[in-house]
Amino acid sequence: MSLYCGIACRRKSFWCYRLLSTYVTKTRYLFELKEDDDACKKAQQTGAFYLFHSLAPLLQKSEHQYQAPQHSLLELEKLLAKFGQDTQRIEDSVLIGCSEQHEAWFALDLGLNSSSSINASLQKPEMETELKGSFIELRKALFQLNTKDASLLSTAQALLRWHDAHQFCSRSGQPTKKNMAGSKRVCPSNKIIYYPQVAPVVITLVSDGTRCLLARQSSFPKGMYSALAGFCDIGESLEEAVRREVAEEVGLEVERLQYSASQHWPFPNSSLMIACHATVKSGQTEIQVNLRELEAAGWFSHDEVATALRRNNPYPQQQNETFWLPPKLAIAHQLIKEWVEKPACSTLPA
Repeated sequence: MSLYCGIACRRKSFWCYRLLSTYVTKTRYLFELKEDDDACKKAQQTGAFYLFHSLAPLLQKSEHQYQAPQHSLLELEKLLAKFGQDTQRIEDSVLIGCSEQHEAWFALDLGLNSSSSINASLQKPEMETELKGSFIELRKALFQLNTKDASLLSTAQALLRWHDAHQFCSRSGQPTKKNMAGSKRVCPSNKIIYYPQVAPVVITLVSDGTRCLLARQSSFPKGMYSALAGFCDIGESLEEAVRREVAEEVGLEVERLQYSASQHWPFPNSSLMIACHATVKSGQTEIQVNLRELEAAGWFSHDEVATALRRNNPYPQQQNETFWLPPKLAIAHQLIKEWVEKPACSTLPA
């Protein structure tokens, strides 16, 4: 027995003290902050805050890009005090990530009504003057942000929106309470726990081998074409959703399907974009556009798409440019680029 205990203790010591990767330690630290309110509150002391007003992030213009300034807890407390706000409002912030050095990052919306009735919405113009920046709609600014800020602000907006829309329990009708990190809400009356949810969306680039199919909705900016996209229905697999969306929107039947990648997308609500390539049956390429879903759709040659990708500015500068593609940060752009470059993809059953 003593020999067994000695081996067990040495094994435990090895697993406790072995060096973990930076990614693992960072992930476990974030998990701790989500599960432990005291640890999360402590992390706020040395953390950084991104500010929003009515779901629009505070941004500062730097040459041709936007930057998202960070604020310390002390700076935020001084700001709230200057505008007659209680520092309790900071508890409405949500955890959105951390650095490799375990500096926690939070987001706080100063424009939404606080969950505490004593805190009213702060006025946007006064805040912008004080903070030397502008609260800009994320959809308009997203593609002028660097990759890190775009990801963090997308996560932040999605979480802030979810908390604003889920302040009451759907079963009891009573107010719910968020944990310190904002990773969940709990109904005090019946202990039901609510977690932020994302809606799965398939986005598919259809090809007939030599051409790809691009389409546009009436809500798109003028001249922009993209891949087909649609929400997954309850009960559907990924493959079934792709086949249905292609059939519904352009009247084509998918023969083969290849998974590409995925991306969180915050508009209009939080979605998980699941990107795929699809090929249609030979000789069955006549498009029948569903005008309830799309404004237009068409086949584009490899040269046409490659030319559009080579443009430095994705937004057309000349009137004779017939179409343009989604910007680089959008997963639709990556799908189209993959098709032009013909990389190897993992095949899924059709």
